[in-house]
Amino acid sequence: MSAHDQLALCLCEITRLLWMLLLPLGVLCVLLITVLVLLVLAIRFWLQSLRNARRARDGRPTVAFFHPYCNAGGGGERVLWCAIRSLQNRYADINLVVYTGDLGVTGQQILEGARHRFNIVLPRPVQFVFLRHRLLVEPGLFPHFTLLGQSVGSIFLGWEALTEFVPDLYIDSMGYAFTLPLFRYLGGCSVGSYVHYPTISTDMLSVVRERNPRFNNPDHISNSLFLSAFKVVYYCFFALLYGMAGSCSDLIMVNSSWTLDHIISLWHSPNRTSVVYPPCDVSAFLDIPLEDDGDRKCRSIVSIGQFRPEKDHRLQIRAFKKVLDRRREGLKLVLIGGCRNQEDEDRVLMLRGLCQQLGVADRVEFKLNVPFEELKREMGEATIGLHTMWNEHFGIGVVECMAAGKVILAHKSGGPKLDIVVPFEGGQTGFLADDEDSYANAIEQILALPSASRMQIRRNARQSVARFSDQEFEACFLAAMEPLMGTLER
Repeated sequence: MSAHDQLALCLCEITRLLWMLLLPLGVLCVLLITVLVLLVLAIRFWLQSLRNARRARDGRPTVAFFHPYCNAGGGGERVLWCAIRSLQNRYADINLVVYTGDLGVTGQQILEGARHRFNIVLPRPVQFVFLRHRLLVEPGLFPHFTLLGQSVGSIFLGWEALTEFVPDLYIDSMGYAFTLPLFRYLGGCSVGSYVHYPTISTDMLSVVRERNPRFNNPDHISNSLFLSAFKVVYYCFFALLYGMAGSCSDLIMVNSSWTLDHIISLWHSPNRTSVVYPPCDVSAFLDIPLEDDGDRKCRSIVSIGQFRPEKDHRLQIRAFKKVLDRRREGLKLVLIGGCRNQEDEDRVLMLRGLCQQLGVADRVEFKLNVPFEELKREMGEATIGLHTMWNEHFGIGVVECMAAGKVILAHKSGGPKLDIVVPFEGGQTGFLADDEDSYANAIEQILALPSASRMQIRRNARQSVARFSDQEFEACFLAAMEPLMGTLER
């Protein structure tokens, strides 16, 4: 037998062997896929039977909001309670449910907290579904691959929510996009989302590509070419998954022009996406008088924002230190914000330590989880409102400071730059900065302005924020929700 014949025979044997192996593997794959499809259909049928039983019992449809931290005191929680109040005012024949992981409080205490912090009283009670596994979305549980870990954790937390209560319409109001396909395809629900901040963005990719150190890109990664390249690949992979999950939403609301651009580029659903500016309690601050502050002996700078790393309170303290080094007369910094968990409380201790280290502890006050009246009093006494978050998605605290008639100094990025601290009828509404030196210089510039010039900026700012009022939010939110609400059987 020739070498050619031997080669042909060998190839035939190899082909026969591969076929003998691939055929059972192909059959096994078909069987596994069939079992998986049948399992999904069985779960969907079971969940829909739970919903039908609940509908028969209640006699009305239910809209559910997924907000595991609904008892926190941030802008996202204000959006939640204003959205619920809007739906209750418009639709008397629906039930409202909130999925929450706040196990240490009762539903009544949560509602009382909303009244206490935001001055929001709901027309009717809402039902709370308390989730036991909120730990699965805590960033501290995932020291590495945090975005992916929290997203996978949100799927399990969403599954707990779905099996506890199957709604007719599901709204993710906290940014857990990976729960959307779960409720849509397994629960058979209509789904919508209100996006405060994209879980990942092209700006985050740029930070890693350019190897810039930030709170979410530590030095040991930014200094390593290999780790930076690996993180870029990881971010691109995650962005693909995030876009696939978000595109399952029937309705997408975003809180600013900055968020709109990123969500459209990631979720590829421009026809279903609209900007609904978050509700800011503008009216509650309009009664703060615009008094001439030129003769004040002690002036305060107030900062409003949860004690999260991205709010960059360190930058505020360091810039304030530079101002004090140049002018020693009466000046204080008041940091007002909420603490969601032990990690936030530890961060406050670290910030207090930084104040001690820089020698400004006697000039910096921390106000944690303060009631609304105390917040309003501190804002009334302040001259400058301070904000330092890079790429803040919107900036409710910025709007509130402007409504209170403070001269705002915000970060030159994100929502403050694109939507809020913009000229009003040709007049200046505030100042923007982006590093310690520019913040310190801007503070000095504001304090050095003639009282009349400061007063004009304050008037312009107060008049410009009417477009962010509760009433504007309610009108825009209900208009955006109307197509989905129309699909509910009553």
